Amino acid sequence: MAAATKLLKKSLVGISQIQQYRNIAKSAISASNGHRNELFNQERRRQQDAVGRLEKIEVRYLGLPEDVTLVMNNNISTPFNCAQHLSEGHCKRSALALIDGSVPWDMHRPLQESCTLQLLNFNVSDPHLVNKAFWRTCSFMLGAALQRVFKQEANLQLHSFPGPNIKSGSFVHDIVLGVQNWEPTKAEMRAISAEMVKLAAQDLCIERLEVDLDLATEMFKDLRYKSEQIPSIAQQHQNRVTLYRLGDHIDISRGPMVASTRFLGKCTVLAAHKLANEGASDAFYRVQGVALPAGFALNHFAYGLLEQRAQKLNPARLPNEPFEEQRQMQLS
Repeated sequence: MAAATKLLKKSLVGISQIQQYRNIAKSAISASNGHRNELFNQERRRQQDAVGRLEKIEVRYLGLPEDVTLVMNNNISTPFNCAQHLSEGHCKRSALALIDGSVPWDMHRPLQESCTLQLLNFNVSDPHLVNKAFWRTCSFMLGAALQRVFKQEANLQLHSFPGPNIKSGSFVHDIVLGVQNWEPTKAEMRAISAEMVKLAAQDLCIERLEVDLDLATEMFKDLRYKSEQIPSIAQQHQNRVTLYRLGDHIDISRGPMVASTRFLGKCTVLAAHKLANEGASDAFYRVQGVALPAGFALNHFAYGLLEQRAQKLNPARLPNEPFEEQRQMQLS
C-alpha cells in the first residue's frame, strides 16, 4: 500500500511538471504574439501620425449607380471610406478595389494619389482578381485557424502559403509539425474547417501594413521560418515587408486580400500531405482546402467534386525548396 501511495505521488508530481511546462510554453507563445501585435499597432500609429498636413485627392468612382467624383484625404482615406460615401450596400458587397483600371488594392489600404476607383465583388463580369484575393485570404485564414486548433505539444510552426492558383483546386498553407507520422483524421479536418467558419462569422477586418526590414525582423524573431524568409523578401522590395493581420494573427503576404473574413462562405479543409522530414523529429506538411465566397451555393454533388479535387496534392512550390520570389512571387 505504501509503495502504491509513493508511486501515485510520483505520478502526480510528473503530471504537475508536465502541466507546468505546458503553461510556461503557452505563456511564451502568448507573450510573443502580444509583442508582435503591439509592434504592429505602434507602427500603424506612427505611420498615421507621419501623414502630417492633410492633402486632398480626387477619386473618380466608376460603377453603379453612377460615376461620381469624391474628394478624399491623401494617405488616409481608403476604398472602404469611398464606399461609405456611396451606400451601405457598397460597403457590404465590395471585397476588393481596382485602382486606375489595373491595380488591385485592399479595401482598407489608404489611397496615395488621385485615381479612378472600381469596387469589385464576386459578381463582376471578370472575377479573376477578386477570386485570387479570396483564395489568398483563405490560405491566410487557414494559418490563423491552424494556430487556434493545434495544442502546444504539436510544436506547430507556420511556414508559408504559395501564391493563389485557382486552377490547382485548393488553397494551401505549409506547416512544420513536431511529428513525422501525422495522418489526420476526418474529425481533425472538421475541427480546422469549423475554426475557419468561426473566423468568417466574426467578420474580422483584414488589415495591411508595410514595415521596414528591421521591424519585420524584430516582430518575427521568435519564428524560425519567417525569420529566414524576411531578408529575401525585403531585398526585393526596397527593404520593405508587407504584413497582414486578422484578429491577433499576423503573417507575411504580398496581398492583396479581401476586406474581411465574412466573405468566406462554405469551406472544407480536406487534406494534409506530408512533404518531407525536417531534422530528426519534425516534418513539413501541406494543408489544403476548398471554399466558396459567402452567398454562393452549389448542390451537394457539385461541391463534392470540388472536394475530391482539393484532396489531391497541390503542385505549388514546396516549402523546403530555395526561397526565391522570382520563382514563386513571394509568399502569396
